[in-house]
Amino acid sequence: MISVLVVDDQDLVRRGLTALLEDEDDFEVAGEAADGLDAVAVARRARPDVVLMDIRMPGVDGLEATRRIGADPTLSATRVIVLTTFETDEYVLEALRAGAGGFLLKDAGAEEILHAIRLVHEGQALLAPSVTRRVVRELLSTRARPLAPHPRIDDLTSREREVVALVGRGLSNAEIAEELVLSPATARTHVSRAMIKLAARDRAQLVVFAYQSGLVD
Repeated sequence: MISVLVVDDQDLVRRGLTALLEDEDDFEVAGEAADGLDAVAVARRARPDVVLMDIRMPGVDGLEATRRIGADPTLSATRVIVLTTFETDEYVLEALRAGAGGFLLKDAGAEEILHAIRLVHEGQALLAPSVTRRVVRELLSTRARPLAPHPRIDDLTSREREVVALVGRGLSNAEIAEELVLSPATARTHVSRAMIKLAARDRAQLVVFAYQSGLVD
């Protein structure tokens, strides 16, 4: 059973997501919140597996709430999925860096939302890697202030840098193994070591770090 906290300041959106989750046998709703401050409080109390987090909310917004959840050691197993509108939301990159496991467009279909939650709960990258790449590339290209490379990028071995670059391109562990002529287990080990060295919460953050550090064009 996957427990999900639904966070959105629009009552209609919360009700719709809650109804969607309650119709599925493998989901349970851990709670609802209408702002970031309440979201953090409910998350600390309910310890959900996944949080569906709106970004733009009054008071404490979803970005700050995501940061607080990501920094709370008691919520280390909780994953955050940011709900956003791609055309107008400029905070997706910051949310990923704050600890979000990925993002969903608010107009995503029901099956897409359910599939995304299941993927994040399993520790995989959120949705199609090409979507993550497209949004990260767009955000990096439109920022007025260039991002500095990750401060620990030089701690990676040459092979780990190759692997992070491939993660940034959206390749799975199996695809990385095929690309570099490695066993899947070896590829998985390189990804895990890179995540530890860069203190990446998940693969979504590795994608960001890869672009941030110039490992992906």
